[in-house]
Amino acid sequence: MTAYALAQVHSVEPGPDITEYLHRIDATLDPFGGRFLVHRAEFEVLEGSWGPSGVILIEFPSYRQARDWYDSPVYREILELRTRHMVADVVLVEGVPAGYRAEQRFQAPH
Repeated sequence: MTAYALAQVHSVEPGPDITEYLHRIDATLDPFGGRFLVHRAEFEVLEGSWGPSGVILIEFPSYRQARDWYDSPVYREILELRTRHMVADVVLVEGVPAGYRAEQRFQAPH
């Protein structure tokens, strides 16, 4: 089942480390089938509060591939380039199957 790496970005300190991270991250995603769906695009807060710098959403074919990407030596090699210069909340979350309907969430098994 599809999974996502989701980051709520609070602040970014631009500079050479962030530039290097951006140049290298795509190559870390490729072996795990990861791809950007959202990368700090324009957004509007409708409820609650979000960091002023935006949202990042990366899709993976499965939760296992998302976790393996995050734990991979190739990603770990560049992770500190980001974390030293970006404050963000980052989560991995599993998607729902095709055809999923919200009402299914609380249906009791028969």
